[in-house]
Amino acid sequence: MTTKAHILVVDDEPVERQTLTDILKLEGYHVSSVANGEAAVDFVRQNPVDLMVLDLRMPGMSGLDVAKVVGRILPDMEIILLTAHGSMESAIEALRSRVHDYLLKPAAPAQILDTVRRGLARRNARLQAHQPADLEVINDEYAIVNLEDGTVVDFGRRAIQGRGGTVTLTPAEGRLLRVFVDNIGKVFSHRELVLLVQGYSASQQESPEILRPLVSRLRQKLETLPAVRDRIASVRGTGYVFELLKRRK
Repeated sequence: MTTKAHILVVDDEPVERQTLTDILKLEGYHVSSVANGEAAVDFVRQNPVDLMVLDLRMPGMSGLDVAKVVGRILPDMEIILLTAHGSMESAIEALRSRVHDYLLKPAAPAQILDTVRRGLARRNARLQAHQPADLEVINDEYAIVNLEDGTVVDFGRRAIQGRGGTVTLTPAEGRLLRVFVDNIGKVFSHRELVLLVQGYSASQQESPEILRPLVSRLRQKLETLPAVRDRIASVRGTGYVFELLKRRK
């Protein structure tokens, strides 16, 4: 089998979760599964995922809540929502936001596989069209990327290697840099970054106080790697952005 895409199945029903996992594994996909929305958020913070099959109604975080959060962590991940006939209105609403497609329960194996194939094809087309010119993915499974200035970031080991040496990051620093690198040129508010990096929601007043020490420590660690450090820019009154590589004139 040659299919290598990583799919995450999120469903609180054990039988449904196992059935979906088995169907996708038999097709050759690399499949992981979790039983609730909170576990899904934790998983995508630590692992690259190409596509998520997500149940709409679960205890705790709903499928729509999960989609909003994980869509910011992995913006290029495709999301397919599992929904019953009675929740079609929610599924349609989801399509207007972060969810790309939906499946009605119970779905036949052929329909599941067809929807997943189409989702992965959309993701690949999107990546080819929009991948930043100053970022090369060396090993997507282990999240190793090469910035055009020659700096290599290994998110699996939380290590950055460049002309100024090697820097090791804490888990929070690694998550922050991962959000930046995955969203080059995108401005994030303090509140968004606290949610994505620390995993909880803070008020608009509290968020800058939580985030600034983390950004400051990351910048200090990157002192010997100015080509990376200088791209972390403050946006006055808003938050931060990881800027595009500044070209020499």
